[in-house]
Amino acid sequence: MGFFDFLADAGSKVFGKDEKEADVTLPIIKHIENSGVDISHMKSKFAGGVVTLSGYVPNQEQKEKSVLTAGNIAGVSRVQDNLILGAPPADAAAAEQAEAEVAAAEEGKAGEAAWESKTYTVQPGDTLGKIAKEFYGNAMEYPKIFEANKPMLKDPDKIYPGQVLRIP
Repeated sequence: MGFFDFLADAGSKVFGKDEKEADVTLPIIKHIENSGVDISHMKSKFAGGVVTLSGYVPNQEQKEKSVLTAGNIAGVSRVQDNLILGAPPADAAAAEQAEAEVAAAEEGKAGEAAWESKTYTVQPGDTLGKIAKEFYGNAMEYPKIFEANKPMLKDPDKIYPGQVLRIP
């Protein structure tokens, strides 16, 4: 939980040039859903280049994918992760209270310390093989990185500088 910084000028082009900030919540949440994340108990807000994610996700992998997918959208410079692992309580009031407590506790904190995976920001000239060699000592391990970032990555040869990848 906490905040994650991203390069605002790198990423998927989800927002149209005419869209107002109030209109971008649906594209962000749909973009996250398209990356294979269960968004049924998730909410997002976007203001001033910052995406705030709150609600519940079933596991750590889906949480990490949510943050990285939101951060890898052009125009997003920071993601505030207020997501809670597990199923929401049956009592809606208890769920809202838990979300509010998490949001208050996590505001402004750096968040990657609690992650199971590492992250890597793609540099000019990088390939998945080069990144795999750096992290695993073997360039042929690149499919691990590719699989961990699907469907955000559709082709192992199509990564771009500034993109933040999950390294399992």
